[in-house]
Amino acid sequence: MVVVRMPNDAAVPRSGTRGAVSALKHAIRSIEAGAAMGNHGAVALAVPPIDGALGGGLARAALHEIAAARESAMAAASGFVLALAASAGDARAVLWIAEDMGLIENGTPYGPGLDDLDLAPERLVTVAAAKSRDVLWAMEEALRCRAVGAVVGEIRADRLDLTASRRLSLAAGRCGACAFLLRTVPGTEASAAATRWVVAAAPSAARAAGPGPPRLSVQLTRNRRGPVGSWELEWNRVDQRFGLAASLPQPVADAACDRPHRAAAAGA
Repeated sequence: MVVVRMPNDAAVPRSGTRGAVSALKHAIRSIEAGAAMGNHGAVALAVPPIDGALGGGLARAALHEIAAARESAMAAASGFVLALAASAGDARAVLWIAEDMGLIENGTPYGPGLDDLDLAPERLVTVAAAKSRDVLWAMEEALRCRAVGAVVGEIRADRLDLTASRRLSLAAGRCGACAFLLRTVPGTEASAAATRWVVAAAPSAARAAGPGPPRLSVQLTRNRRGPVGSWELEWNRVDQRFGLAASLPQPVADAACDRPHRAAAAGA
């Protein structure tokens, strides 16, 4: 495990005129819009309602926020973001960057669990950082590496600076990789993220042999490409992808037509 330390803050140049500031803001918005439109393609989730809402899939060269609905839902949110990162990263490495305290409280990704999500453990590189700002800095640096296909940054901060999210969005757009911010609480502040998700665990379907496959309650609360929505997903361990959870645990069979009704049989 590599420990990352935040370097000294660099001085940010200030523009001397309002016109220059306005032009800079316009340029940033244009670049962000290009990244959000998926110039580097999209990652299909193979769930038609979600892919339709996203305009074909999750934008690859963009920033996405995934938040746990509550503290107890952090494991569900982690599983969701790892499944997305596994699909978005191709064969390249996936970087998981988290605060020291976050690793202590929430743990680290588990090898057999990564295999279940179709993410080979050797593809995952785990980085520990001291504070949230260190996580954000490490994410931006990692996005400059062509060997990295996806970057996940786990932060515990309640609020995220808009400038920081813009920097990550621009970095993802330049390199064509997915950047995921995994948050312990849903964000309500302004953000440059192309999508925002809130994830919680959902009850699995009951089966004779025990609980069925894992289920997640997923809510898309921000979507630059189209509408928002909420879905209940079930993980398919055979195909190693999400699918819509069935509304009924098993098919309902019609009554057998060759058997008399109980009341009729009793009266006979």
